[in-house]
Amino acid sequence: VPPVLYKPQTQSSPQSNKQRTEQSTNTKLKREQSKPAMASSSFSATATISSSHHHHQSQSLLFNKPFIHNSFIFSKKSPSLRQPLKLRASASVAPVDQTAAALPLPLPDFDFKDYMLTKADRVNAALDQSIPLAHPIKIHEAMRYSLLAGGKRVRPVLCLAACEMVGGDESLALPMACATEMIHTMSLIHDDLPCMDNDDLRRGLPTNHKKYGEDTAILAGDALLSFSFEHVAVRTPKTVSPDRVVRAIAELGSAVGSAGLVAGQIVDIASEGDEDVTLEDLEYIHIHKTARLLEAAVVCGAILGGADDESVERARRYSRCVGLLFQVVDDILDVTKSSEELGKTAGKDLASDKATYPKLLGLEGARRFAAELVDRANGELAGFDPAKAAPLYHFANYIATRQN
Repeated sequence: VPPVLYKPQTQSSPQSNKQRTEQSTNTKLKREQSKPAMASSSFSATATISSSHHHHQSQSLLFNKPFIHNSFIFSKKSPSLRQPLKLRASASVAPVDQTAAALPLPLPDFDFKDYMLTKADRVNAALDQSIPLAHPIKIHEAMRYSLLAGGKRVRPVLCLAACEMVGGDESLALPMACATEMIHTMSLIHDDLPCMDNDDLRRGLPTNHKKYGEDTAILAGDALLSFSFEHVAVRTPKTVSPDRVVRAIAELGSAVGSAGLVAGQIVDIASEGDEDVTLEDLEYIHIHKTARLLEAAVVCGAILGGADDESVERARRYSRCVGLLFQVVDDILDVTKSSEELGKTAGKDLASDKATYPKLLGLEGARRFAAELVDRANGELAGFDPAKAAPLYHFANYIATRQN
């Protein structure tokens, strides 16, 4: 593994170096024992990989060839689909918002804000209809409480945008768009529990377990997860081929389980209080915990819209860049903005000594990485109709320029 970028140089005695090496080795051994083996992030009806070969491939791609160090955005569907992403020495060190604002965008008059609001309204209406207040009332009320509590609906809107980008009608992907939001809501309900992050507020309201109790909150999350797959299977229009529906469901399932969101969460928990968290660890956590569901939303939208395999993989690489970009920018804002500007406690990660991209790369290094992610994400859209891809171009720019 190449040396960590922007690793600070410190002076220390040979004895302290030896002690740190021993401590680091012991810590990493413990961490490796707690890490789940990654499964494939995409399923195929015509190709399967044995568990032993797959485990070896996953380790080599993720841990021995990390995204940041060796600069790869990779698809585990096939090693041949890996694409280089080099952090150029000439990359701008300007703030993220200045860098992204300079990028040429198709349809500069495209009203991205109006697009997001319009699509979010359609998603909200579909979500409201998807879960009625049926018996037992309490569980359905708890499900609706968190599902309809607001939010930008980023994942479902991206799902619809990807479907339309490849030539499909949004109706083909609307049930899947709702499913991604159901799963996202489930993750928030469970993440807020006392055994996880122990949060009392979510979007300005009491968290689900504060409103309904821990037992009901857990069950509400479980119900949302299972219902998301039922919703896709039952509500996706019959004009979509069964093969594509099954492929999309498999993609969504991969994003949630021990190869996706759960993997990121368990490694994140194991890394708490660990002073030796590496860039590989941080990448693993955020690609799985943050980026993977967003990736699935885009990929599923493309699949249901009728995209060919090459277009699906380009959409995958775009969404992985954007998902990671979201976290990099979030880390930058945490150390450059006030609590008033963010609408939440600023400097929380710094105060808790949590591993972040500015901490491991330096602030300017994190900004360079964010700028390169924007550039790489937009590059993956180059083969699509610029007018149809405009929402996704502008979304990457929106993530990079957001101020809270």
